[in-house]
Amino acid sequence: MILKKLGERIKQLRKEANISQEKLAELAGLDRTYINSVENGRRNISIINIERIAKAFDVLLKDFFNF
Repeated sequence: MILKKLGERIKQLRKEANISQEKLAELAGLDRTYINSVENGRRNISIINIERIAKAFDVLLKDFFNF
């Protein structure tokens, strides 16, 4: 399922960056509970929020989807 894979990718990038869900939420301008639900594949995330998260990691969108 794409939502699960996307959530796993975000969690992977977050762990590699050694930041908390709270810090990622702050950097992306999102709520921590939103980040948690995305990482767990429970949220149908918009492309706008995907871009915000990718920017928070300083990752190009094409590289963000490399999973």
